[in-house]
Amino acid sequence: MKAVISVTLDEEFVVHDIKVIDGEKGLFIAMPSRKTAAGEYRDIAHPINSETRDRMQEIILREYLKAAQAEEPEEACGE
Repeated sequence: MKAVISVTLDEEFVVHDIKVIDGEKGLFIAMPSRKTAAGEYRDIAHPINSETRDRMQEIILREYLKAAQAEEPEEACGE
């Protein structure tokens, strides 16, 4: 897991605990979930169609990469 983020939609609704995960095929997001009595994980909040999920993932990963890049230490000047 690379990060846990919150997203505010239209300054009216917030979703906490969205995870940015580095998987075998690259970065992806996992929506907040909880474990059921049967031991399965179910999303608590999630997009209802793939277009919205793709758009959310694109925006979240773009912002994550920007923030991660800004946190990288600048290389020291060669001496």
